[in-house]
Amino acid sequence: MSAPSGSPHPAASSRIPPKLGGAAASGAAAPAGPGPGPHQQNGPAQNQMQVPSGYGLHPQSYTAPSGHYSQGPGKMTSLPLDSQCDDYYSGLYRVPTQSVVTPNTASPQPGAQQMYGSVPPAPHVVGSTLGSFQGAGSSASHLHTSASQPYSSFVNHYNSPAMYSDNSSVAAQGFPSTCGHYALSTVSNAAYPSVSYPSLPAGDPYGQQMFTSQNAPTVRPIKDNSFSGQNTAISHPSPLPPPPSQQYHQQQSLSGYSTFAWSASGLPSTQDNLIQNHTSLATANDPTNPVADTLSCSVMQNVQPPKSSPVVSAVLSGASSTRTPPAASRPVEPLASVARPSELLQQKGVDSSSTTSSASPMPNSYDALEGGSYPDMLSSSASSPAPDPAPAPAPAPAAPQPSKTAKPFGYGYPALQPGYQNAAAPLNSGVPPGSPAYSGFQQYAQYPGMNQLSSSLGGLSLQSSSQPESLRPVNLTQERNILPMTPVWAPVPNLNLDLRKLNCSPDSFRCTLTNIPQTQALLNKAKLPLGLLLHPFRDLTQLPVITSNTIVRCRSCRTYINPFVSFIDQRRWKCNLCYRVNDVPEEFMYNPLTRSYGEPHKRPEVQNSTVEFIASSDYMLRPPQPAVYLFVLDVSHNAVEAGYLTILCQSLLENLDKLPGDSRTRIGFMTFDSTIHFYNLQEGLSQPQMLIVSDIDDVFLPTPDSLLVNLYESKELIKDLLNALPNMFTNTRETHSALGPALQAAFKLMSPTGGRVSVFQTQLPSLGAGLLQSREDPNQRSSTKVVQHLGPATDFYKKLALDCSGQQTAVDLFLLSSQYSDLASLACMSKYSAGCIYYYPSFHYTHNPSQAEKLQKDLKRYLTRKIGFEAVMRIRCTKGLSMHTFHGNFFVRSTDLLSLANINPDAGFAVQLSIEESLTDTSLVCFQTALLYTSSKGERRIRVHTLCLPVVSSLADVYAGADVQASICLLANMAVDRSISSSLSDARDALVNAVVDSLSAYGSTVSNLQHSGLIAPSSLKLFPLYVLALLKQKAFRTGTSTRLDDRVYAMCQIKCQPLVHLMKMIHPNLYRIDRLTDEGAIHVNDRVVPQPPLQKLSAEKLTRDGAFLMDCGSVFYIWIGKSCDSNFIEDVLGYPNFASIPQKMTHLPELDTLSSERARSFITWLRDNRPLNPILHVVKDESPAKTEFFQHLIEDRTEAAFSYYEFLLHVQQQICK
Repeated sequence: MSAPSGSPHPAASSRIPPKLGGAAASGAAAPAGPGPGPHQQNGPAQNQMQVPSGYGLHPQSYTAPSGHYSQGPGKMTSLPLDSQCDDYYSGLYRVPTQSVVTPNTASPQPGAQQMYGSVPPAPHVVGSTLGSFQGAGSSASHLHTSASQPYSSFVNHYNSPAMYSDNSSVAAQGFPSTCGHYALSTVSNAAYPSVSYPSLPAGDPYGQQMFTSQNAPTVRPIKDNSFSGQNTAISHPSPLPPPPSQQYHQQQSLSGYSTFAWSASGLPSTQDNLIQNHTSLATANDPTNPVADTLSCSVMQNVQPPKSSPVVSAVLSGASSTRTPPAASRPVEPLASVARPSELLQQKGVDSSSTTSSASPMPNSYDALEGGSYPDMLSSSASSPAPDPAPAPAPAPAAPQPSKTAKPFGYGYPALQPGYQNAAAPLNSGVPPGSPAYSGFQQYAQYPGMNQLSSSLGGLSLQSSSQPESLRPVNLTQERNILPMTPVWAPVPNLNLDLRKLNCSPDSFRCTLTNIPQTQALLNKAKLPLGLLLHPFRDLTQLPVITSNTIVRCRSCRTYINPFVSFIDQRRWKCNLCYRVNDVPEEFMYNPLTRSYGEPHKRPEVQNSTVEFIASSDYMLRPPQPAVYLFVLDVSHNAVEAGYLTILCQSLLENLDKLPGDSRTRIGFMTFDSTIHFYNLQEGLSQPQMLIVSDIDDVFLPTPDSLLVNLYESKELIKDLLNALPNMFTNTRETHSALGPALQAAFKLMSPTGGRVSVFQTQLPSLGAGLLQSREDPNQRSSTKVVQHLGPATDFYKKLALDCSGQQTAVDLFLLSSQYSDLASLACMSKYSAGCIYYYPSFHYTHNPSQAEKLQKDLKRYLTRKIGFEAVMRIRCTKGLSMHTFHGNFFVRSTDLLSLANINPDAGFAVQLSIEESLTDTSLVCFQTALLYTSSKGERRIRVHTLCLPVVSSLADVYAGADVQASICLLANMAVDRSISSSLSDARDALVNAVVDSLSAYGSTVSNLQHSGLIAPSSLKLFPLYVLALLKQKAFRTGTSTRLDDRVYAMCQIKCQPLVHLMKMIHPNLYRIDRLTDEGAIHVNDRVVPQPPLQKLSAEKLTRDGAFLMDCGSVFYIWIGKSCDSNFIEDVLGYPNFASIPQKMTHLPELDTLSSERARSFITWLRDNRPLNPILHVVKDESPAKTEFFQHLIEDRTEAAFSYYEFLLHVQQQICK
């Protein structure tokens, strides 16, 4: 209960710290904040929330508290599995038959809190589904009701319907239902040099002036190559008023329907319609050029109107996976006959024209901001219309559609799907038979069709006389040195040179198959996974930043214009995802780089696959909030003994001025043991004041207005507090930890603005809400593959995280513990709020100096790295493809919209795909991800990445284009979900079956060689090795040596690490460093970096007279052989001989020798741009510390695990069964 306004709360006391002094807080304790405003979910018509697999559900009587967020409609359920794979999947992954029912508001569930007033669709029962590896971890898996579920006490968590009130006075997330235009500076981030085109009036940040031929000469002169050579912020002139036809489109777009309904079969192939607009290509998109890595953009998406047919509502919570089924379809009604209830139009939000001006209605949700997907809400064929009002199965397609009935490979195991195949370019050109006649259509002579490009550049076909290297058969049991001596690079898609240069960098956007199969049946035959790996916000050295009044987007699917659209003529362009023909806005006719008119195909948006737009107020629900940082610190006896406060406070003092933000940046501090301590840092005080709340059962904010203060106005008080904190609790004897109540208080404090909460915890929470008990029994760490307690013990932290996500607050967890702390439960606070998890086992300031140094360096990166707030991310794909499972730390707001309270450059994501419709009518498919976020400077931005891949029809081509590293990372994500939802044993078996099935399918369908060994295509020759490495990784290995928290942390890392870092964690790199030379060295920042060859991970490569460096991602090992050259030991390690090397050595001294310079240069180069600072361990041969080093030698037999050769024999035996 909160105290009356103006009077101190009885449970709050003011304590003056010994180091702080000063007057006590006299009556300053304001009434307890009632918490945030109405807890409304961003996004309309979200009816129901569900729990990720294996996490358990709430009791039937559970009443959904306000602030819990339900998933949007249309979330797919799992697809039925085909009988052809029953022998593989049934035994491992079958789950109970389920029915999904959307609740009817006429008879709400008992205990359901009716927060909102709009009426969701009537109940609709969806057919039963079989579980799958991918489904096990999906949001749909909350329906599993078998008795073996470990957390049955949580039944029906979030199953109560969440109702939305259309007339609520408070908009989503407590925002105002309307907001005026918020003036944003168009100055791009300082990290990116900006150039504005043309010059704009001083008071007009959006450049909202009419562009005419008279003012064209005012544009500043710009070199033609300025765009590709550096980051540019491009300001475009204002658009002219749209022509009447365009205005008509704007009016009709509110209904969510296209003005034309094209048939996929009646459209020219995508490749045939691409124009030759790639003559002046920006090298930024070359996969070998880092320029492409810098591109970014913000997206305005509009919610499509609710469909008349009910849609199953499901949720993908945080790190779990979500599957979405295709929607039923019906013919599109004529626009004139479309009638929409007013409340549906209000929920839908704005579906504006391509301009970013705010003349259209203000959107009321982030789903409306980013825009909906296709009018039918889900990826399907180009002619797929809106769903039928009555529940009915989709009509049978004209052509066979195996994808409708066949189970995708891996539905019981990691979802695997057909791989790489190259089809010959279509022989026919132009418009296929049955294509609707475009009004006034004429192919522009200056824009040749893609069929002409294809014929001149060789097309996409791999069907040539010479077999591609990626299809070369490899006998794995005979070739001992499979691992290449150089790093494995992403395969290059088989596109013509122009498109290849334009494609997105694989470091940002990568597909498991660089050639997409035409049908789901072909994908099933290949037994390979189909999915995307994303690193959308990664640090980029160069980035085209575009400031324009017009962000050109498809009127139907809201795709951003990109290099892979086709221009029919100067005034019309065809979307490469849904094939809708759109008008080219007048402003887009002018190219600010060349200062020319009439060449829209040369605009930077069409020359770069990664771009960033400065968004207008139409992309905001409220004015951009300041950057807000809250630190919640454990100060119990255990925490004080560990000594982390000294490191944290020192790091904050050193980096206080480097925190991302502007003059509005706010900061606050809380500490807790058995009570909660707030700190009043209001400007004007002579010293900080500590306010203590001892009633942890009724947490309140004693002085809500003075706990988060302006960083620059109160900087001296903040420094005083940071200097005093390490010694304030030195003599504490308080051993309890009230983490849960502290988090509840932090949520109340952050709700008005959102921001980032950084939690430092050193033990199991033992008091108040969210208290936990130890669940680990070291005696049960047997080798029986049965690992319990991988899921949370309570849903408290997940529910709190969902509340935080709704209020745009992310929670980052730093766990510094020497004992079991139940990370499986605590991690939920970060998983579902888009936060990060840092784990420091056996942390101690003096006893474990390497961990202390790692924390210090990690904090420097954490405090100073780029950050985005109030972000949403949507992934779009060509019609015929659909997304059904997401992986990462986030909350899924609708079928393809991820809510990210915070986004950081170290966050990676994965998504699984399926082929819903045949892709025979197109030769190319495209994927586009759009990240809409608020920068730390208060700018609303949209970062867009677009990836183009060829479509193939032969199984050989599917295998030829398989990306083995992307595949293994996607499988790792799926295996984590399977471990939590089912068992570790099932996940391990599924990984083995992935190798068995794919190589078996290759041998029986593609390879004609009759070998006694195990045959794989060259593209998959590392697949068995990587799977074996994954089985030996901490997340999935068996045996007695892996602690439960260590295993859970490894799983958390798999779910959120980008591919480049995850691969080092799965398969470390081994180098010999006692013979480094400058041969093949590279030059980085005026220093020479040696490039030693990779060694396979086997003890046979270790020699007693050598020294070897192993890069495991988060840790480095330098193994020194007993007979290592004493000159190397002295020149690099600084000791005269092997015997004098200490047992615990974690640094290389800076010695003035060539060997030392080379070794340090190489290690520094490896360390650069790591999200986590690697610890260095020097390991002497025959020392006890070598055990951990040898566990990473994947190809050797380790604890209860095969050697690589034994694993190959096992796979071969399984194939021959």
